[in-house]
Amino acid sequence: MNKKLWIGFIAVFIGISALDYVVHGVILLSAYKSDAMMRLMRPETEMSNLMWVYYVVNLIVAFFFTLVFSKGYEGKGIAEGVRYGFYMGMIMATPMAYSSYAMYPMPYSVCLQWFLYGVVTYVVLGILVALVYGSKPKESAVAA
Repeated sequence: MNKKLWIGFIAVFIGISALDYVVHGVILLSAYKSDAMMRLMRPETEMSNLMWVYYVVNLIVAFFFTLVFSKGYEGKGIAEGVRYGFYMGMIMATPMAYSSYAMYPMPYSVCLQWFLYGVVTYVVLGILVALVYGSKPKESAVAA
C-alpha cells in the first residue's frame, strides 16, 4: 500500500471525526435533547463509555473510503472527489437515516438532517482524499 493511501486515510479519519463532532455535537445537539430523541438514546454516561466505538467505526470507514477511492482514482482533481464523496454519501447516508426513521419513533426532521449532513460530510471527505491524491498531469498533444 502506498504512501498516499495512508496519508489519505489519516486525513479522512481526522475529517470524519471533526465533521461528526460539528454535526452531532454542535448542530444537532438541541435536536438530540428533545423528548422524542431522549427516549431513544442511551443515558449520557453510557454514551461516554462507548465513545471508543465511534472512533473504531471512523477508522474502518476512513480506511475503506480511501482504499476504494485509490482503486478508481482517475486523477481528475477536486471534481473527482466531489463526485466520489456524493456517491459514497448517498450509499452511506440514505440507509442510515431512513432505516433509522423506519425503525425508531424519531422525528423526521432529525432523519432528514442525518441524510443531508451525511451527504455533505462525504462530499467533504471526497474532496480531502482527492486533494491528497492530486490531479494527474495532463498529457500534451504532440504536434505532428
